[in-house]
Formats: sequence, C-alpha cells, structure tokens
Amino acid sequence: MQSPATAPERPEVTAYVGLGANLGDAAQGVRQAIGALAALPHSRLLAASSLYGSAPHQAEGPDFVNAVVALATRLTAPALLAELQRIEAAAGRERPFRHAPRTLDLDLLRYGSATVQSPALTLPHPRMMERAFVLVPLAEIAPQLVPPAALAAVAGQPVRRLDRVS
Repeated sequence: MQSPATAPERPEVTAYVGLGANLGDAAQGVRQAIGALAALPHSRLLAASSLYGSAPHQAEGPDFVNAVVALATRLTAPALLAELQRIEAAAGRERPFRHAPRTLDLDLLRYGSATVQSPALTLPHPRMMERAFVLVPLAEIAPQLVPPAALAAVAGQPVRRLDRVS
C-alpha cells in the first residue's frame, strides 16, 4: 500500500527547486542532480534553467554553479524535501558548518502556492528573494514568479550565465 505522502492520486503541484554546487566538477554535479530530480517518483521535470556562476553568498570557497528547475509532482512537500536530501547525500553532501562549500545543495523554493512554517521546512523559501543566484535562473523558467523589483534589488550580486543544461 502506498503512503499518502507519495500516493499517485494526489493532484500534481508545480514545485521549484534551486540547485547549487561549488566542490568538484560543480557543473557536472548540478547536471546529474537535474537528472536525479527528473527521475523522482510521481514527478516529472517541466523546465530547467541554464547553469549560472556566482561567487559564494555569505560564505567562503570556490564560485558556485547554480540552476533552478520546475517539477510537476504528486509528492507532498515533506516527501519532496526528503527526496532532495537523499539526492544531496548520494552526491556526497556534508554539512560541517553553515554555508560550507558543498558538492550539492538542493533547496525547495516553492511548492505550488503553499505556505509552510515548520522546523523542517519553510515555504516559500525564506531567503530566495534576496539571492540573485536563485532569482535569475528562476526568472528564466518562471518569469511570472520574479517581480522586476526583486531582480533590481539583487542587481549588485553578479551572476553569469554559463550554459544550457542539456
């Protein structure tokens, strides 16, 4: 019997996931993570942004490679978060300290129109509107979600397009 968290009878929700990496072959790590997201159960990839490069934000280490994807999913938000954490762990993600360099970072940015405030999950992502490395790729695939004023507010954070994912 399927759990309610993953039951295929649940309506599809569009979720947005931010990806980032700055250790190892970061671009390849992000590409592989996009493939893993596309293969999630009861989910399908709707769109993937280009890859973008950015300096670490409030952190040290090499530059990051970032992207954002849109998924149609029947997973609940907590089940999707658990899958994101599983993909991070499979990529060798370690958390020695806050804002540490990482092989892979997956953030659930939005889950439909849901608003969630719990110890494990806050939706929409509480800092996404402060980060150019999230807003620029999000605006590429879902411009309706990124007000021009939000992009203007992060214009001082340099983000450069690297290439398309495929």
